[in-house]
Amino acid sequence: MEGCGFRRPRPSANHAPCPSSRLLMSEEVWPAGGSVAVVPSGVRSQEAGKPGVQDTLRRSRMSEEQTGQSEGSSQAGGVTVSDIQELIRRKEEIEAQIKANYDVLESQKGVGMSEPLVDCEGYPRSDVDLYQVRTARHNIVCLQNDHKAVMKQVEEALHQLHARDKEKQARDMAEAHKEAMSRNLDQSEGLSPPQAFAKVNSISPGSPASIAGLQVDDEIVEFGSVNTQNFQSLHNIGNVVQHSEGKPLNVTVIRRGEKHQLRLVPTRWAGKGLLGCNIIPLQR
Repeated sequence: MEGCGFRRPRPSANHAPCPSSRLLMSEEVWPAGGSVAVVPSGVRSQEAGKPGVQDTLRRSRMSEEQTGQSEGSSQAGGVTVSDIQELIRRKEEIEAQIKANYDVLESQKGVGMSEPLVDCEGYPRSDVDLYQVRTARHNIVCLQNDHKAVMKQVEEALHQLHARDKEKQARDMAEAHKEAMSRNLDQSEGLSPPQAFAKVNSISPGSPASIAGLQVDDEIVEFGSVNTQNFQSLHNIGNVVQHSEGKPLNVTVIRRGEKHQLRLVPTRWAGKGLLGCNIIPLQR
């Protein structure tokens, strides 16, 4: 290996692998002067049988894929608050994993993300667990990328949710405005006098019309069952009168802009007809 610019570490008590690390390595090669390169063939974690950081990362990846699938389905039907809460939970989970890996580095003589893992002679340090340090550094880089991706998803989801809320608010305001306009229109129609279809042209004194309170120039909007919608000619009023002799009729008139309700009883009297008044149609 020396002919290739690499050398195997010299066996000594100072550079022996830490017994607590339980690293089973078939071969290790180190550059003559630079960072450490390790090619493990049988690495086992410190606690065999228990999930290590790699297992946690693998589960995190699977959880992220599931989150991505749920995001796709939620975007198809619109982002919900529960979707954003799930993304925030995922973000907090990644942050907790990043902190746990930084705690591992801190427990190894305060080794950070860039501190060399070889001594001044280029040999691997024996005062730290190299496997734990490299694993923690690798996990931190991966988790930081995951954290960045989740934060982007949270931002996009919030934008979609806010945009949808604005659209819903605009629709609600438009519907409320439309309803208010319709209500105001109904009220204005209710306040405005109904359209008259006939007018009292003359009244004979002592006649049933005079007794009922009809006056000349009263505009008729309702005469028994005849109203503005079904009035066609004076024959309609004549038919109602003929079939209502001796029976009271509700008559609604507009007099000087005010509505008046009268009770007219068609009866035979000394004069001509059953009403004693002359009614003419209005031009519509």
